[in-house]
Amino acid sequence: MPQVVTWRRHLHMHPEVAFEEVRTSQTIFDVLSAIEGLSVSRPTRTSVLAELRGQLTGPTIAVRADIDALPILEQNEVEYRSRAEGVMHACGHDGHTAIVLALATLLARHRQALHGTVRFIFQHAEELSPGGAEELVQQGVMNGVQQVIGLHLWSPMPVGRIGLISGPAMAAPDTFQCTIVGRGGHAAAPHETVDPIAIGAQLVTALQQVVSRTVDPLDPVVLSVTQFIAGTAFNVIPGSAYLAGTVRTFDAALRAGIPAQMERIIAGITSAFGATYEFGYELGYRPVVNDPALTARLATVVEDTFGMDTLVDMRPSMGGEDFSAYQQRAPGVFAFVGARNEAAGIMYPHHHPRFQIDEASLAIGLRYLTAASLDLLTNP
Repeated sequence: MPQVVTWRRHLHMHPEVAFEEVRTSQTIFDVLSAIEGLSVSRPTRTSVLAELRGQLTGPTIAVRADIDALPILEQNEVEYRSRAEGVMHACGHDGHTAIVLALATLLARHRQALHGTVRFIFQHAEELSPGGAEELVQQGVMNGVQQVIGLHLWSPMPVGRIGLISGPAMAAPDTFQCTIVGRGGHAAAPHETVDPIAIGAQLVTALQQVVSRTVDPLDPVVLSVTQFIAGTAFNVIPGSAYLAGTVRTFDAALRAGIPAQMERIIAGITSAFGATYEFGYELGYRPVVNDPALTARLATVVEDTFGMDTLVDMRPSMGGEDFSAYQQRAPGVFAFVGARNEAAGIMYPHHHPRFQIDEASLAIGLRYLTAASLDLLTNP
């Protein structure tokens, strides 16, 4: 565990954002290359794949860790705080990487007694669509894989707990943009303008009715306008305004219908006030859907390894994750390992400048992945 903590803190001090993980991936490559028995390769410029073949016959499984950081200025005062200005591991990926490096180290030491093959996927660009998972799948990292597992250190859950969700676990995170084109003018003569700010304010309110009045209340959906940009001076009504945000869904049919519903509202309101609009909608990652049979199996692994009190039957999260790309190729389970410790002040949410993890969660994550891997390899 001292080595796991050292790896995690080193990665935390030297974060790199999505698609720019040059130093991070080289560090991972160097660590893995020094481990006897691993075959190490670079599927893309900033990702790493290591394969361990056991001496005994068995299945091929994959274990995934994401390695990228976020464009956030860290506010934690710790000795290992980020040394990259404006970049921070604010989601736990440094911990994920350290855990899977340790897993590769442990399993490689026992490869003579190991059944089957393990692929350790160190994936770039989880935080930025289109993400790195789909790119790695296209490079063949899942070819021949029977099952895939991963985990997320989870700040809403106290350290010492492991959460599993059977079926839909994380939502599809889509994005939208809308530019309202009006007619600008002097703020003292609004009747001579087509005010895009006033129109935009009505749009923000009206778009909420896509969820509250057109979607079954039992279907989980989130629609959030997160950007409203307009104007440059107090006495000028601008000529345009920009809105953007996100839509989160689980159901494929519902997901497909929402863009048309949104555009119908946008078209009606802008037309009523004499404005025009430009609307764009981009599909993000697919929903993370945990295989029910594999989830039940890993729940037993958690109970056998840690005891009944450790396992949490979690509710789905509206967050998104491109682990879903691997689940298109093989049954997979994405687990959640508690990392919160309020007594120590470790309670800030993911993507917050003061996000931290209780490093005791690293040992729990490693123990879980070790037990899960051995179970999947020896009991196909």
